[in-house]
Amino acid sequence: MAKGAESGERYDLIIIGGGPGGLTAGLYGSRSRMKTLLLEGSSTVSQITVTDIIENFPGIPEIGGFELIDRMKRQALSFGLEVRSEQVLSVRPSPSAPSRWIVAAEGGEYETFAVIVATGAVWRNLGIPGEKALTGKGVSYCATCDGPFYRDRAVAVVGGGDAAVQEALFLTRFAREVTIVHRRDRLRAAEILQERVRANEKIRFAWNSEVEEIEGETAVSAVRLRDKVDPAKKTVLPVEGVFIFIGLEPNTDFVREVVNRDGNGYIIVDGDMKTSAEGIFACGDCILKHFRQVITACGDGATAAHAAELHVDRLKGQAYE
Repeated sequence: MAKGAESGERYDLIIIGGGPGGLTAGLYGSRSRMKTLLLEGSSTVSQITVTDIIENFPGIPEIGGFELIDRMKRQALSFGLEVRSEQVLSVRPSPSAPSRWIVAAEGGEYETFAVIVATGAVWRNLGIPGEKALTGKGVSYCATCDGPFYRDRAVAVVGGGDAAVQEALFLTRFAREVTIVHRRDRLRAAEILQERVRANEKIRFAWNSEVEEIEGETAVSAVRLRDKVDPAKKTVLPVEGVFIFIGLEPNTDFVREVVNRDGNGYIIVDGDMKTSAEGIFACGDCILKHFRQVITACGDGATAAHAAELHVDRLKGQAYE
């Protein structure tokens, strides 16, 4: 017999996703004595776990991403958070209790007063040889996280939009030389950003170029470029870091029929992390916002848990009247 609502498992709060936002929500939710379950599937594993070193988390000068997540999880578990490794398939209103939600997962269905979606987002991959093997070893998707490790080194930035250009400008604080690799002959970024990169003496451009391979044995040593205009023309660009910014994909398809999202799939929330559906909250990288960092995800998670607690208390108060 399947686990979950069918076998009587009901919760005050269910959190979907086990990254910094979800674990912070789990800590606050369980610490407030709500019966809290966190469901983490293979597609919602935090991107922070592939970050070698984090040095901008307040109070912890330097720590590995996996270790930070492990500490967060152990702390939340100590307050009674229940964690299960299950992929969530859907979220829908309970047919028997309008104020509750049914979370359908691989292991069964669970009923809850409130849901916090903390499923994060993933950077789009180039899908080329060397990218996966060298992720965390020179291949990065976060200049803010990893830029300081490339002082006086040559790096490449792949992309031509606002994110790519902003990250390239950030990297000039550390790198000796930054080459923007773009598949077109001009950038897509805002004009003011383009003006800044053109004026920066550290920035070079590889126009009409695609990265077809990232080279290196134990760390990135170069990128192999193919000319879009003349595919037979190929060059090798020696670099020690490759920063890829070709867009993000939020993990929110499973709630597309339940909450409002923007055109890119990010969940729209208010200042209390409330979505368009009463009782459903969201936090971290899966929501529409500008700054995506561990510390901002944690703040979102704490806010979402507090708002969920108030929501649950109100519903329980009505039930006891």
